Amino acid sequence: MRGFLTRLLHRARRRRHLAIWSAGLAVIVLVIAAAYSPFSPLDRLNLLVFDTYQKLRPRPAAESAVVVIDVDDESIRRLGQWPWPRTVMASIIDRLTAEGVAAIGLDIVFSEPDRTSPSLAVAQLQSQGFQVSHPGPTEDLDHDKVLAASFARGPVVAGLVFSEGVDTPPPQPRAGFAFAGDNPTQYLPAFPGSVRNLPILDDAAPGIGVFSFPPAEDGVVRRIPLLSRFGENLYPALSIETLRIAQGASTVVARSTGASGEFNTGQPGMTALKVGDLEIPTGPDGRIWIYYTAEQTSPVIPAYRLLDPADASIRSQVEGRIALIGTSAVGLRDLVATPLRSGYPGVLVHAEMIDQIVNQEFLTRPDWADGLEIFVAIVLGLVVLAFLPWLPTWANVLVAATAIAVSIGGGWFAFASNSLLLSPILPAQTSLLAFGMASGIRLLLSESESRYIRSAFSHYLSPHMVEQLVHNPDALVLGGENRELTILFCDIRSFTSISETMEPTQLTVFLNNFLTPMTNVLMERDATIDKYIGDAIMAFWNAPLDVPNHRQKACEGVLAMMAALEELNRTLEKPVKIGVGLNTGICCVGNLGSRQRFDYSAIGDSVNLGSRIEGLTKQYGVSNLMADSTASGVEGFAILEVDKVMVVGRDEATSLYTMLGGRERAASLDFAELKTLHDSFLAAYRSSRFPDAAAELARLEASAPAELEKVYAEYRRRVETYLVSPPPADWDGSYRAEHK
Repeated sequence: MRGFLTRLLHRARRRRHLAIWSAGLAVIVLVIAAAYSPFSPLDRLNLLVFDTYQKLRPRPAAESAVVVIDVDDESIRRLGQWPWPRTVMASIIDRLTAEGVAAIGLDIVFSEPDRTSPSLAVAQLQSQGFQVSHPGPTEDLDHDKVLAASFARGPVVAGLVFSEGVDTPPPQPRAGFAFAGDNPTQYLPAFPGSVRNLPILDDAAPGIGVFSFPPAEDGVVRRIPLLSRFGENLYPALSIETLRIAQGASTVVARSTGASGEFNTGQPGMTALKVGDLEIPTGPDGRIWIYYTAEQTSPVIPAYRLLDPADASIRSQVEGRIALIGTSAVGLRDLVATPLRSGYPGVLVHAEMIDQIVNQEFLTRPDWADGLEIFVAIVLGLVVLAFLPWLPTWANVLVAATAIAVSIGGGWFAFASNSLLLSPILPAQTSLLAFGMASGIRLLLSESESRYIRSAFSHYLSPHMVEQLVHNPDALVLGGENRELTILFCDIRSFTSISETMEPTQLTVFLNNFLTPMTNVLMERDATIDKYIGDAIMAFWNAPLDVPNHRQKACEGVLAMMAALEELNRTLEKPVKIGVGLNTGICCVGNLGSRQRFDYSAIGDSVNLGSRIEGLTKQYGVSNLMADSTASGVEGFAILEVDKVMVVGRDEATSLYTMLGGRERAASLDFAELKTLHDSFLAAYRSSRFPDAAAELARLEASAPAELEKVYAEYRRRVETYLVSPPPADWDGSYRAEHK
């Protein structure tokens, strides 16, 4: 029965491992599948991680190639309400041109005619019949024409806004385009319309650049497209167009998949953009990640200062730089959020883009980033699951924490060393959830297994050993292993005669009343009950768990059995006697039997010898016998050597001992005298000094306890025989048993 329970336990443990791994694998699959669903928060979490990277390691500050002309609150206070007359903007542009700027980018769009133009007032007066004359050129009456003239005189890039909510076509692009690989017009999304400047302004500007930011769910500006599409036309971002004008380049080169040296994945996309001598790596959608500095590096000049001819410091601040004209005034609402700060003027975002392109400091998230994160998530999840069934909880927590740390550390290392944007969220989340789910399953199954072990093995092992098995189920080794065991066999004397006097139900009660206390005292001393064979008990020590002092425990168990039998006999009409045999030796122990049925048991020559020793207790009339392999390893017991016997089936003699009591009897003077006389007799007997042995034996018979009467009667028979017919000269005092 115990073998059946053991088999069930190991099957349950195998099922537990499979359940743990199955649950963990299911979590890995579900987490990865859910991560790329439309409702997944993964993208948002990744962006927060990338923001954190920038906060911890912002772009190194360097001298800026950009100067910002700021339409700030102070300039509006001095120059009046916005929008200013176009002549004011023309004066600012003319001053910048005169001071030697490399390019002027406008983060502003002039989509409506200037209402302050005198030409509008003249036209209104003339419509009412007035005669109006003006001494100067008529162009001066139209402020838009004045601004257009300034555009034409300077390296101006006019601003353009692409939007989903309008349908006005944009002007024709000023930049030329060349393509290496797939044409971007085949894969870049198209906008339906734009907010553009007055045609007179766009026509006069040497360059046109898109300054609008694509919308983000959280409103944070992280990525900006370098190219936008309307129909078959491409339009560069404001940063790209100002760099083109500043370098005197005429063409922008877009590199895409399918180009020489580029791996064609079958999904067309942009890989880089080149403007003049500057090359910019991009994502497949033509966007770049903006790598922000911790501190603003671009000089900022309030717009009103450019209208002061006496301010001679302007040249030193703007000469050779790209000037961007924009606004930081709160009321004009050109403030955005970035990963490093909120309420940041949009014009400074364009300045950051230009600076990182000039300094060639880029953040990149390669096409293979998603695939790598999935691969790492799977590998780390499998590592966590691989260890989970075998390690203790604290070690599994350490493994999971290490997996998460590897995810975070790997992502940070990639960013810090190569400016790569790799997110630890998916690998860390997968490891954590796989660990959590599998640990929960493990906890539930372990609790179930613990209950199973307690309920099943409590009938065969002591509570102490059951608790050890609960904490270490692996101690139940499948198959067989060689271990040193102390084996016990116990049998009721004359059980056949006893059973003949009882009805079957009476016999069952009798056996239960006998086996229960015997089993209890053995299990209390860490014995494993191997089997019940009718009235017989087979038990052993030192398996499945180690019992370092197993010989001592076995001897204590025998004495406890004798005490329990004495208690039992008080309740019986006819007392019963038992014989107990002990032997210690190497046995094969484990789940033994057939594929269909097996038992946790022990086999081997040592087991057979233990059974033969128990059988000899009848011949010597003692309650117990043990082999020298057991007796030699114990202390504190009243043990006497009984005989050297060659049991049936063995040619090698085994010294047998009997135990008369525990420490109290072993320390008594009576036992000391008995042992001295007994050993003296055995010495004379085994040296063939039979007259001396007969004399010693007479003294023993006169003083020996009743439990040794049959032992000495057996020796009386042999001595009398050897006095008449001595044994062979090579006789060593051993005796060959004739019965089992």
